[in-house]
Amino acid sequence: MALDHDTMIDPPIETLLEKVDSKFSLVTLAARRARNINSYFNQLGDGLGHMIPPQVSSVSRKPLSIGFEEIAQDKIIWTEAPEEPEAAEAEADDESVDSADS
Repeated sequence: MALDHDTMIDPPIETLLEKVDSKFSLVTLAARRARNINSYFNQLGDGLGHMIPPQVSSVSRKPLSIGFEEIAQDKIIWTEAPEEPEAAEAEADDESVDSADS
């Protein structure tokens, strides 16, 4: 009889991948949050207070693990970035050039 045990990543990767559209998005989101958490802990003694503290109680004191836990508990939500206006204008210019060539 196999016993249930924690995987290397807790929360499990399957749970985390349900929250985003790809592994790349997951890693990018967690890494950005880890940088914010790290900055928060580094500025604690300075009294600045402009960084957001960790949003979950974590056994792990590692910023990346805290970021993953925040994603799993829906404290951080992934959204698609809106298309930049410059990129849309460049595509429109390319289409007008292509139609002029025809």
